[in-house]
Order: sequence, then C-alpha cells, then structure tokens
Amino acid sequence: IERIGDMVAILTNLEAGDVLFIDEIHRLPRVIEEVLYGAMEDFTVNIIVGKDATSNTIRLDLPPFTLIGATTRFGDVSAPLRDRFGIVHQLHYYGVEELARIVKRSAKIYDFPIEEDAAREIAKRARGTPRIANRLYRRVRDFAQFDDENCDCIRLEITSSSLSKLDIDEYGLNQTDHRYLRALVEMFGGGPAGLNALAAAISEDMTTLEDVYEPYLLQEGFILRTPRGRMATEKTYRHLGIERK
Repeated sequence: IERIGDMVAILTNLEAGDVLFIDEIHRLPRVIEEVLYGAMEDFTVNIIVGKDATSNTIRLDLPPFTLIGATTRFGDVSAPLRDRFGIVHQLHYYGVEELARIVKRSAKIYDFPIEEDAAREIAKRARGTPRIANRLYRRVRDFAQFDDENCDCIRLEITSSSLSKLDIDEYGLNQTDHRYLRALVEMFGGGPAGLNALAAAISEDMTTLEDVYEPYLLQEGFILRTPRGRMATEKTYRHLGIERK
C-alpha cells in the first residue's frame, strides 16, 4: 500500500466487525500510517478534497473493526503507530508436534497420506515455520511419486532420503546456513566477525542473512550476536564436526 487513496478505500469498505490484517506493517510509508491513526483511535478517517486555499477536509466515520499488524521487525514500527495498538503479542516458532499436525492436514488436502514418523521428520526440519513444513511436504511427495509411481503413502525412509537430497539436515539447516557457519568458523576463527564480512565471504546479501538466516541460527543456539560481531557457539563446532582450537 503506497497511496493514501488505497488505504482510505480499504478502510471505507470495511463492515462492522471486520478484521483488517496488514502483514509487514513496519514497511508502511509514514503518510499511510497517519491515515491509520484516526481509524485506530476513534474509527474515523479524514479526506482532503481540493488543493491549497480551496481544500476542505471531509471526516468519514468508520464501522468498528479490528486491525492486526504483523512484523518481523518490531523495532522498525514507528512509535506513534506502535503505541496505538492495544495489545502486543510476540509469536514464537512452532513446535514439532504442531508442525506435524500441519503436515498431516496438508496431506489430507493433497490426498496423499503421510505416516506419523515421516510427518514428524519433516516437522523437525521445518525451522519452526508452517510455510516451510508445507513446502517440504510437497517436495517429499514429489520424490516419493518419482521414485515409485505406485507409492500411496509417504514413509520415513523416503522422507529422510528426500530431505538429504535437498541438503536439509536434521536441524533444518540448508546450504546457505552451512556456508555461513563454515565461513564463520574456518575463515574468521569462530568470530567475532562483522555481518558485512560474512556476507561478502559467502556472496550473499547482507539483509537476507540478517532477516532470513540469522534469526533461526540464533534461536537454535548456533551463533551469538555481540557488540564486536557474530560468534560461533560450541554447538556449531559439534554440528560441523570441527574441533575448536
């Protein structure tokens, strides 16, 4: 949403009791945020008609609605917008059991069953994220159908071999994760190393590393963020099979 008119159109088309969900709300331009202020405080929106001396402000009443904003960068949400939310919740990664249920639900939707232990194996490697779990399920299903056209169920053996072929290990780490960790250990002696240097070492975008890969590596205890830079933990050395010097 980049234009004020787009946001006003969305707000004025809401009905009483509707829920307006804005993903990555920290990316909203400031002028769009200002349209939301009145809507969040007293269910009104102001429209300016005309220009300069001939302009007039029209105040429109909105029906009661609920605004939900989601962001992975809470600190980037401006203070005026952040303070207008009545409730703030922090969501954590999904657990293995929850993800396994999601995988089995997807299996029903796609009408291609999966065994319990296979669903759990996918869940363990899904980085705590339903979207990734569903993607891995579809890829494992593809492998299963390709290897055996008569396959009628996804089993643990084909699941493990398929995920290995996709270079996704038992922690859900992929090739980029391993390149990051190996660079940190082998090129920078385990750290501390700056994000710029790490990004250059593995030819990856710095923002991608910070927003996509590092949160999970931090959550799982593979790296530490310090004022001096990123550092590898003992878990990283064990996982890579490298002796710490």
